[in-house]
Amino acid sequence: MDLGSHSTLNEHLQKTGIPSGSQDKVPVPDSGPEKAEPQLAVDPVATSNLSVKAPEFYPPGYNQNFNQNFTDSSFENRCDGYLTLAEYVQDFLNHLTEQPGCFDTEIEQFAETLNGWVIADEALQELVELIYQQATSVPNFSYMGARLCNYLSHHLTISPQSGNFRQLLLQRCRTEYENRDEATKGDETTRKQFHAFVLFLAELYLNLEIKGTKGQVTRAEILQEGLRELLNSLFSNPVDSNLICAVKLLKLTGSVLEDAWKEKGKNDMEEIIQRIENVVLDANCSRDVKHMLLKLVELRSSNWGRVHGTTPHTEATPENDPNYFMNEPTFYTSDGVPFTAADPDYQEKYQELLEREDLFPYYEENGADLSGHGELYFDEIDDEMDPEIEEAYEKFCLESEHKRKQ
Repeated sequence: MDLGSHSTLNEHLQKTGIPSGSQDKVPVPDSGPEKAEPQLAVDPVATSNLSVKAPEFYPPGYNQNFNQNFTDSSFENRCDGYLTLAEYVQDFLNHLTEQPGCFDTEIEQFAETLNGWVIADEALQELVELIYQQATSVPNFSYMGARLCNYLSHHLTISPQSGNFRQLLLQRCRTEYENRDEATKGDETTRKQFHAFVLFLAELYLNLEIKGTKGQVTRAEILQEGLRELLNSLFSNPVDSNLICAVKLLKLTGSVLEDAWKEKGKNDMEEIIQRIENVVLDANCSRDVKHMLLKLVELRSSNWGRVHGTTPHTEATPENDPNYFMNEPTFYTSDGVPFTAADPDYQEKYQELLEREDLFPYYEENGADLSGHGELYFDEIDDEMDPEIEEAYEKFCLESEHKRKQ
């Protein structure tokens, strides 16, 4: 466009009342209701607060200094780069916390390594303390910790004058046990630590095996007595957290404790149940906790949920097992009267049933028709092949024979 045409355009705009330089604001004739401009979807990734540079998440109780030697799920043969026994043991404990299924496959190697490393009293005491702290501070490690303690108590070879592994472990537990009355009256943090100890001791009672002089395996008697006193302390200070801990303890060990007490002619469980009922009536615990206590009493009344089965099948007889004939079939006499193997005259009735000529009136076991027709039962089955199928079958046989000869 030349300057002359540009001047003519400005004059035209002035005549129409539109200022120069406002060509983009010329009104457009209305073509109907104004349409809303489409809204663009906002990508949630663009507005997210997540970052690839965020610090790595660790569960409560996890050691963030987890050794980088763990490049796969196996712990075996990875002790070369450790500076101290504590580092090696702590990393193995963290490893078990993350992957408890590795216990059976890696515990033997762990014990062998410890036997070459733990050669002094101080090292053994340090090992006991590390395991105790892990079992009482990391949620859900009490069971695994008890299994670990049981294995090491039988496979660690060091036995100094201060005591072997099991003895030092029980001494460590006794230190906490002797503070039970103060702990149940302490603040929330103190009670929480004490409750973790109680549940670990319960797992030790169930998992720590003591071998007798004749080779028999028993549970630690001292732990049984200790759990009884711990229950007394918990019920003596019936705040909610103490009562919840007592419920957990009894649900875990109640059946085993009661069986052990009954063998000695003791009625300790009856006394505990009576004490629970008194707490429900008198204590100022919450409604939910009272409900938990009542459900525990109900559980105990059902023999701790145990269902004693009948005598094993190899030993079952009609005299000692009421369900002996439960799965036996039912037969019928010629009069339509049902009978089973439990009936006194079963043999006579069953023999009569076998001798009845009209039981299978038309066909014998081989399928022959006895009704007089002289034809086979499956006489309608056509044995001849369809021509197409027969041709394909012959071709298949020839190809198979050819391949076999090659």
